[in-house]
Amino acid sequence: MAKETRKKGSFFTEEDLKQIRAAVQAVGLQEGYASIADFVEAAARRELRRLQRKYNDGRKWPGVGAGELRPGRRTRAETAVREDHQ
Repeated sequence: MAKETRKKGSFFTEEDLKQIRAAVQAVGLQEGYASIADFVEAAARRELRRLQRKYNDGRKWPGVGAGELRPGRRTRAETAVREDHQ
């Protein structure tokens, strides 16, 4: 059987979601994650703090409002660069 890689929404493959669900079910309460949303939000905050430390001397950036980012999917070139860094 082929490995399922179709994305669900714009964020995760089905395999990623299965692993996230498994982690939340197995140790979520011990780690403070009552839901997938809790898990994803905590991961996003950790990554945000890492990027702030690395690129902005640990400071917050000025906020960017909804609708100010380029909409839509990444281009093939953007996807290739992202996959090279994984």
